[in-house]
Amino acid sequence: MCLIVFDWRPDAVDGPLFTLAANRDEFFRRTADPLGWWHDAPAVLAGRDLVGGGTWLGLSRDGRFAALTNYRAPSEMRADAPTRGTLVSDWLNGNARDADGQPLATPLAYLRQVAQTGEIYNGFNLLVGDWTRRELAWYCNRGGAQGSNPGGPALLAPGTHGISNAVLDTAWPKLVRKRAELGALLERAPMPPLERLIDLMRDPRLARDDELPATGIPLERERVLSAAFIESPEYGTRSTTALRVAAHGDVLGVAIAERSDDNGSHRVVRPGDFERSFAFNVERDRLSVA
Repeated sequence: MCLIVFDWRPDAVDGPLFTLAANRDEFFRRTADPLGWWHDAPAVLAGRDLVGGGTWLGLSRDGRFAALTNYRAPSEMRADAPTRGTLVSDWLNGNARDADGQPLATPLAYLRQVAQTGEIYNGFNLLVGDWTRRELAWYCNRGGAQGSNPGGPALLAPGTHGISNAVLDTAWPKLVRKRAELGALLERAPMPPLERLIDLMRDPRLARDDELPATGIPLERERVLSAAFIESPEYGTRSTTALRVAAHGDVLGVAIAERSDDNGSHRVVRPGDFERSFAFNVERDRLSVA
């Protein structure tokens, strides 16, 4: 996942508390399953990377959420690093445990555990949430002088945020544009159709050369990757996801939709137009104890 913009309103009494639009960018040769309920973890709803076994974005029936982007630092990439996608799935399926074998119940506790061995992974940003607790946290294992969270994992303040392949809210042109567009859209319509959120992200415009970041890749590559919706011969935006979590009295309603270039056959068709959507309520027993 390479571009996520989201609006976070944890104090919402009635209406949306979380709205997200996200693009997953990946090599076309890398096989993945589309968004769906996992057979070996029936409470998890996510796509699945069939190479590494994890996922880039997902949620669970009990109100958990997580999403990951890679941090672009080509000089630091290690071929022997463990897959980052399991950092998402471990939270979603509830398998994460502390040193004493106890479940890590909160987003912040989970990210603090991840941070203890964060250096063994290639660079990443990890968003972790629990809607029943109204908590959303972020951790980046890179960043240095660019401003990675110096105190480690942190709970996120309300507002409209974005993550691409640098730390949270780094002012890359596509992030700034899409974050602003999401904010403006939600000002006009707090609960827009999910298809509208998806369309917002299918934007192939390139940034001007004077706006491009310098991340250690050739200029032509920086140009290609500056689009929100990336197109190149071997690499590009593989899917777009829209997610909304809204409060309705004592119930949290979850709605998610995905548009991708793969209908589950593992044959890439461009431009992607395979769509799937799911909706469910978070289990009431979780809400009663949150």
